[in-house]
Amino acid sequence: MKEFGKIYLIPTTLGDNEPLEVLPLSIKKIIEDLQYFIVENEKSARRFIKRITPKKSQASLELLLLDKYTKDYESSAYLDICLKGISVGILSEAGVPAIADPGASIVKQAHQLKIRVVPLVGPSSILMAMMASGLNGQNFAFNGYLPIEKNERKTAIKQLEHKSKNTNQSQIFIETPYRNEKFFASLLQILTPTTLLCVAIDITLNTEFIKTMPVKDWKKQAVNLHKRPAIFILHKS
Repeated sequence: MKEFGKIYLIPTTLGDNEPLEVLPLSIKKIIEDLQYFIVENEKSARRFIKRITPKKSQASLELLLLDKYTKDYESSAYLDICLKGISVGILSEAGVPAIADPGASIVKQAHQLKIRVVPLVGPSSILMAMMASGLNGQNFAFNGYLPIEKNERKTAIKQLEHKSKNTNQSQIFIETPYRNEKFFASLLQILTPTTLLCVAIDITLNTEFIKTMPVKDWKKQAVNLHKRPAIFILHKS
């Protein structure tokens, strides 16, 4: 029986730094060996592959698009190549594939088809923010994006604060970068003054900023969040 190809979950950078500053050399070797990639954005995927393996032929690459608009019936055929014994890489716009990323659907299909999934080491802004926050690394939850509508968002924030206090669980969430400042203002208005809040911006970049303080102290702190990738973590004792 022919051996199936593998699915490699390939991390990317979190910004415009050199790939090998934050990624192990083994990533370069795997990308050199692969021709098929499932990607969230073709342009940025090609740019990343070129930066990490400049001599690799761009014309030889086979890129399959997987984003929020990709239909299930389209992506269900993406793993056919693995069934023929050829390995495929997944590239994300989120640092690591399948975490806050549509790649999770492909990984689920791979398990169903008994295709081996190989996660590779690389920067996850969610975990790196948690590591640097000083909050509860033994018990935390990632909540993704909170509601946009004002009253629904207020309810969600209060519920997360209440849950954090009752379960001693740190609550992680994100926002679209261009809405960061408005979202941060909502947090300072809604959370109680003693709740600890971590704001982690531009992780792994030269402009990295990570700080944890009570909400009452954040109200005295000026911070530029506009269009900068950010992670927010709250913890209520």
